[in-house]
Amino acid sequence: MTQSLGQGFTEGWLKAFKAFQNIDVGNLASHAPASEAQALKFPPEKLQQLQAEYLKEAAQLWNQTLQSSQPLKDRRFKAEAWSNNPLASFTAAVYLLNARTLMAMAEAADGDAKTKNRLRFAVEQWMAASAPSNYLALNAEAQQKAVETKGESLAMGLKNMLNDMQQGHMSMTDESLFEVGRNVATSEGAVVFENEFFQLIEYKPLTAKVYERPFLLVPPCINKFYILDLQPENSLIRYAVSQGHRTFVVSWRNPDQSLAEKTWDNYIEDAAIKAIHTVQDITGAPQINALGFCVGGTILTSALAVLAARGEKPVASATLLTTLVDFSDTGILDVFIDEEMVKYREMQMGKGGLLKGQDLASTFSFLRPNDLVWNYVVGNYLKGETPPPFDLLYWNSDSTNLPGPFYAWYLRNTYLENNIVKPGKCTVAGEKVDLGKLDMPFYIYGSREDHIVPIGGAYASTQVLPGKKRFMMGASGHIAGVINPPAAKKRSHWVRNDGKFPKTADEWIAGAEEVPGSWWTDWAAWIKGHGGKQIIAPKAYGKAGKYKASEPAPGRYVKARA
Repeated sequence: MTQSLGQGFTEGWLKAFKAFQNIDVGNLASHAPASEAQALKFPPEKLQQLQAEYLKEAAQLWNQTLQSSQPLKDRRFKAEAWSNNPLASFTAAVYLLNARTLMAMAEAADGDAKTKNRLRFAVEQWMAASAPSNYLALNAEAQQKAVETKGESLAMGLKNMLNDMQQGHMSMTDESLFEVGRNVATSEGAVVFENEFFQLIEYKPLTAKVYERPFLLVPPCINKFYILDLQPENSLIRYAVSQGHRTFVVSWRNPDQSLAEKTWDNYIEDAAIKAIHTVQDITGAPQINALGFCVGGTILTSALAVLAARGEKPVASATLLTTLVDFSDTGILDVFIDEEMVKYREMQMGKGGLLKGQDLASTFSFLRPNDLVWNYVVGNYLKGETPPPFDLLYWNSDSTNLPGPFYAWYLRNTYLENNIVKPGKCTVAGEKVDLGKLDMPFYIYGSREDHIVPIGGAYASTQVLPGKKRFMMGASGHIAGVINPPAAKKRSHWVRNDGKFPKTADEWIAGAEEVPGSWWTDWAAWIKGHGGKQIIAPKAYGKAGKYKASEPAPGRYVKARA
């Protein structure tokens, strides 16, 4: 069967090769429908150049294949089974040539930026899905393994597929090896308050004295908080506690139908603001320090703006990690957002309903399709492998739902209309939002290779927040850049100590200095300056008579599965 498919592929490719030689590329654009021609145009000279390059490379490829198989640089085809099989090697090489040409055609198109980004995204998804490595009949490595194991790898692949179908998502790690509260999210603490939106966890001090201003972390509600507390050696929560901060964390409830009608206002008033006031009440501190991560940073900033409109300033300093406040630059996620899409979501769930956690998880996975989708299709199903244990990927698979009205409001007022940065444009919890009133110090962090919050989007906060600021750029992406403990001695960060915040991130980077290792120590020194004096660490959780420890950390909310 494989040989027959391969021969058919080769014959089809040769026919396409001959046809491509005879295409009159100069007339391609004129034959497009009017609506498409207005959106995208392909300059004939660029297409002619691509055609010439394609034909040249295709001829070279055919001649090389007739002589011997060539090793391929793409990691999907690096196994010896590919290079040892001339037909498989040729199939992979043709695929890579077609992928390069299609992406070059997408780059050559003339059109507005959003349309071109959508074209690039569509081509990337198509090419990622159509790779010969994704199909047993064309994957030489999977075929070799099936022969060597006498079919056992195929049986295991089928077992893995059935298991994933039963659990409702594709396995990225061996999930049976992890349990929240047993070997992830293990920092010692207790739940000291809860309502229908969140549990507030207080952590046990690791120092004899703590700073008088307590520290509150607001994680994203589209993921679970324990990304900040995976293992003791890479836990930002444990690090903060070890630095002498009396630390509290918001653990969001995983929404069910009882929260299906909750709004953005509810999450600001009844969650973020409630958490701030509760920490003040427990500790007796007039002001606290706060940190928001990703969407948690957007929620925290909105809450601070609401409190400022009411004449309150309970937060002495704020830290934003990979957070969008100004949504002018949203990176690849922009391809999904337009008026029609937002209206559809508003009609679908604007008055009630749930956005399923798996829908969000799938969207984020397909932002990196080869790494987070097809890699596991090949490993889990075609080769029958069990993915290795990895705490971060276990967390990544532990998805959360979102209330529909909350999600619909968020889409329109952030990604679509960017209203939060427009003074008085947004009304949240009954107050007009004006970020110009947030004059407290901000520590703003962005990751250089972040595909969810691009570095330009993270940096944009420096242009709309008026107070004293420190901006930090770390290496790597959305998660790995943030979770980078000093002891690991990995990656770099970039600092700029002249106090200047030019208009763009590129201009800031041009004047920045690269420093090896984690950015955590820089942040620790910064927040220490806002902690106030040191006092004796509390001996018990919560506050006598009002906020008693109800259950040990990490609490039950974080254990609810979507």
